[in-house]
Amino acid sequence: MATIRDVAKLAGVSVATVSRVLNQNGYVNKETEKTVLQSMKELSFEPSQIARRLAGKTMKTLSLILPDISNPFFPELARGVEDIAQQHQFNVFLGNSDNLEKKEKSYIEVMQKKSIDGLIIVSNTVEEETIRKLQNAKIPVVLLDRPFTGNNCSIVRARNSEGAQLAVKHLFEVGCRKIAHISGPDNINPAYERLIAYTDMVSGHDWFSESLIEDGGFDIKGGREAMKRLLQSNADIDGVFAGNDLMALGALKELLQMGIKVPEQIAICGFDGIQLTEYTEPGITTIAQPIYEMGALATEVLIKKIQGEEHENKIFELPVKLIQRNSTNKNHVQMGGLAWRKK
Repeated sequence: MATIRDVAKLAGVSVATVSRVLNQNGYVNKETEKTVLQSMKELSFEPSQIARRLAGKTMKTLSLILPDISNPFFPELARGVEDIAQQHQFNVFLGNSDNLEKKEKSYIEVMQKKSIDGLIIVSNTVEEETIRKLQNAKIPVVLLDRPFTGNNCSIVRARNSEGAQLAVKHLFEVGCRKIAHISGPDNINPAYERLIAYTDMVSGHDWFSESLIEDGGFDIKGGREAMKRLLQSNADIDGVFAGNDLMALGALKELLQMGIKVPEQIAICGFDGIQLTEYTEPGITTIAQPIYEMGALATEVLIKKIQGEEHENKIFELPVKLIQRNSTNKNHVQMGGLAWRKK
């Protein structure tokens, strides 16, 4: 592998001159610069990325750390990150933490050693101290789809509470009178926000009880098991709001397996807007997050920080929308009904 000394020797200049050409620092006449660049090309010389970092140059490399790449929500998020990164000639390293704090910390340490330019983290466990260490190392951080109690990084997320309210209101409006909730793990903030919004919407009704809430673990299997438990404790429910689309898929599978008609007997609404919900039978009504756009925006914000164009830390909350499909398409839709209001 060619070194900077090899380039200097072939070009007939000093190592310092080659360094000035590499770092665009200091005067080098055009003819000499042309000779040095030609020598680099002939020797297939590539400057050390670490040396570039020390010289104040960017490596054009980002890292994205996700909690669960098997969840279809996250590949779409990652696609938004990658597309915008490529537009700016940045590469993206991906780490899948499996929701494990130890694995997440290991990824962050490895990425830091590789001298990446910035990090996008989707995490339930990242600590303020970790963020502070990255900031001290001059590595900008953007948190995606998660809030953070500190104020030293920007955050991009969707309006979870608003989306959950839309879901419950919609179930009331299509005629549901006893709505259950399949929640995600309460240590995941979006899941917790959706749970609280559901509770606020239904707790004023005389039929409400804690037995109408079951944890589905944010996956298909958990959603199916939660649906089974709900039917055992509340056989008269006629609506289900699932905290994400995977749990809605599991709930739908369980209901159909038991011969329960959807939506005639029980209507289902999920949350996220992943493509799978469009292809089930019946299709699943969902509260769609702008998944791709969230990843894209997080990347734009991070690159601006890397390039010194953005110094202020902000929270960006993107809107959500209801996409109605046949899982809530009851015949007795109450047009403009107000049944969702607390009694």
